[in-house]
Amino acid sequence: MTAPLLCTVTDGLARITLNRPQRLNAFNSELAHAWAETTTAVVADSSVGVILLEGAGPSFCAGGDVLDMAQSMGSGAEITALADVINSGIRALVESPIPVVAAAHGTTAGGGLGILLCSDYAIVGSNSKLGSLYANIGLTPDLSVSAQLARAVGERRALQLVLQDRLLSAEEAVEWGLVAEAVDGEDAAAIAAAVRERAEAVAAFWLQGAYRAYGEAKRLIRSQSARSFAEQLSEEARMIGTSFDRAEAQARVAAFAAASAARRS
Repeated sequence: MTAPLLCTVTDGLARITLNRPQRLNAFNSELAHAWAETTTAVVADSSVGVILLEGAGPSFCAGGDVLDMAQSMGSGAEITALADVINSGIRALVESPIPVVAAAHGTTAGGGLGILLCSDYAIVGSNSKLGSLYANIGLTPDLSVSAQLARAVGERRALQLVLQDRLLSAEEAVEWGLVAEAVDGEDAAAIAAAVRERAEAVAAFWLQGAYRAYGEAKRLIRSQSARSFAEQLSEEARMIGTSFDRAEAQARVAAFAAASAARRS
């Protein structure tokens, strides 16, 4: 039986691959539990500096597996329990001080939007489509869509997306600020490869730099809504001091100062 989720950690990069391509990487119980266990383990791994999310097959993630719901779920309580399992993995990624990039080729829909929004930098293909589509089957947003979508694109645009039978084009998704970039290619396979290549380049950029500083910057922005303005200023002040004491910052500050002195002379 093929594993529903794959994970490798190499040279500081954790690659998490949703691996149900025959169901467009939609979440069933097996994928939900693998997702929660893997993401929790990855963010606790001190060797991990960057996380890359991707999907196997033609699409990134179609959200929840509606066919599995119809065949295997007998009550709303079961759906709620499964969503809570997935949510634990979402919280692990969003609350961690580790930057996350998503290679979201193909279609992203329903709860897949929530998985995409776990990332801090999302790449899609020029042929990608992104949407909510929950109400089409009489359901409401889950997997952090209501929690994160409005933060990403604004309340009015979030409402436009969840209250209509609408899929955004890649161009619209970039314009709305839902994703960072859209890349092109000759056909669907080439576009998917280009999306992964670009996401890998973003991950490499972070890893080659002061990735702990990038991660803490991500954490400061992600967590600011839980603090008052004064509390956020205090947390910023604390964190820049903590960052300054790290060896990576000491070396980079010294190099910057030396280069500035050389230019002045």
